[in-house]
Amino acid sequence: MPEHRRLQLALFGAGRMGNIHAANIARHPGAALAAVIDPNITGARQLAERFQSQVRAPADVFDDPDIDAIVIASAASTHPGLIDQALTHRKAIFCEKPLARDLDTVRSLVAAVEASGVPFLLAFNRRFDPGFATLASRLRQGEAGIPELVLLTSRDPRPPPLDYILASGGILRETSIHDIDVARWLTGEEPESVHAVGASRTDPRIAAAGHADTVIVTLKMPSGTLVAINNSWRATYGYDQRVEVLGANGMLQLGNVLSTPVVAWNSQGGLSDRPHPFFLERYSDAYRRELDYFVSRLQEGGAMSPGAADGLKALEIAEAAEASMKSGQVIRLS
Repeated sequence: MPEHRRLQLALFGAGRMGNIHAANIARHPGAALAAVIDPNITGARQLAERFQSQVRAPADVFDDPDIDAIVIASAASTHPGLIDQALTHRKAIFCEKPLARDLDTVRSLVAAVEASGVPFLLAFNRRFDPGFATLASRLRQGEAGIPELVLLTSRDPRPPPLDYILASGGILRETSIHDIDVARWLTGEEPESVHAVGASRTDPRIAAAGHADTVIVTLKMPSGTLVAINNSWRATYGYDQRVEVLGANGMLQLGNVLSTPVVAWNSQGGLSDRPHPFFLERYSDAYRRELDYFVSRLQEGGAMSPGAADGLKALEIAEAAEASMKSGQVIRLS
């Protein structure tokens, strides 16, 4: 594609993530927000007007030869159909996770994406966060030595609404899956086994629905590296996101990003600000960087990562963790 031409992106979804992606598309010098599509017409119109775009019908977007790519930030149930249509019409795809809720559908979608050769980016946003990316780069440069223990902490301030939990499949698919992807990315390995334990501590309605809100997932890698993931849906102090990688030569550590870096000192000691309140603020840079990456790859060519297969791998491991949590057994992975 000519470098002087701005890529025309159509955005599916005018909700929380749609608003983030719309703003990032609008600010990008190499892209334009060509259309907003959402069954909530009022929300779609408001978002389109905010960024001087237009509301269009799905069929109109897919049939338009000037649309280069679609950004999928709509409800998870719509993802498979939108991916299928984009592949049919040869539109590049930027997709929020998940590809689909069930493994069989995900496997089918991955096969179709890989057979098509259509550019595809799955939005595992932590890979694009400056802190995570720097830690990964320094780890690969050998700064900590061979990884022996990886600790991943992800804790939300509060649980999502119960209907969202039921639709998403629970904490392992909604929250832990991000850390599972980070574990694969940092170590460069696929786990050979998984063990998970969970509890319901925050809301009796979550427990009554048979879901956990607090989990520990342990992965064992073929090299012997151990990964310990801890997730909670209650952290009263903010959105808690931390990483430690212990290696033969030392440790790499990524701490929380605080709302402000100011520390107040007095005779009682020091008081820092809290972590960012939630993921929208914590990963704002990551959302910008992943959109930048998507646009630059479309302009320059080359494979995109993470791709559809990464979504499949992470879901397979999350489902194995779910089986482990229910049975109490270590689950071997093929």
